[in-house]
Parts: sequence; C-alpha cells; structure tokens
Amino acid sequence: MLYLWVKTFHLLFVISWFAGLFYLPRIFVNLAMEHEPAVVQRLLLMARKLYRFMTILAVPALILGLTLWLGFGVGRGPGNGWMHAKLTCVILLIGYHHACGSLLKKFEAGQNQRSHVWFRWFNEVPVIMMLIVLIMVVVKPF
Repeated sequence: MLYLWVKTFHLLFVISWFAGLFYLPRIFVNLAMEHEPAVVQRLLLMARKLYRFMTILAVPALILGLTLWLGFGVGRGPGNGWMHAKLTCVILLIGYHHACGSLLKKFEAGQNQRSHVWFRWFNEVPVIMMLIVLIMVVVKPF
C-alpha cells in the first residue's frame, strides 16, 4: 500500500515539474521577442516565480523516484536496462532544468544572445525526454 502512495505522489510531482519545464521556455520565447521594458519586467517576474516553484516540485519528484528505485526495488536487477535509460533521461532533465536557470540569469542581466526561434527548439527538449521516459517505463523495451 505504501508503494502505491509513493508512486502516486512521484507521478504527481513529476507531472507538475514537467509543466514548469514546458512553460518556462515559452516565457523565454516571449522574452526574446519583447522590447517593451514593462513587459520584459513582468515576464521576468513570471519566469523567476515559475523557476523557483518548479525547483521546489523537482525535489520531491526526485526523492520519491529514488525511493521507488532504491527502497522498493523498482527497476533493479537483471532485465531492467530500461531503468538505466530512464535515469539517463532524468539526469539530462536535471541538466535542462539547470540550463533554464542559467538562461533566466542571462535574461535578468540583459545578456541573452539567443533568438526566439532557438528558444522554440529548446522548448522541445523536455517533450522528447518525456516521450523517452514514458516508453522506458511503460513499454520497458530492454
């Protein structure tokens, strides 16, 4: 029974974290296109608050995921290569999250050099990662 509660809350926090990973780069797209100072400040405020909130959401998602893996043994043992692929994606997503924080700091300092088109492509990374993770967890191809 405890396993199902941990799994439920892991999924809840992962979904919530991904909502931020999807939306923050959309704010970056708008920031890269915007030149009106008041609008830029409003978008920066939204981005800061979202980044802080998604960081808070990522922590329990990761802790609960580790609990499922190390505490309950999900994905451990032979025949669980899918877990290695999933964990690789999780590490890449943590890096993506950190990259979002670095990009936000550049916007705040007025040092962004990237176009809105670049941010549109950057926004696709978590979608691809989520697809890979879902395939690994549901299909377990290896």
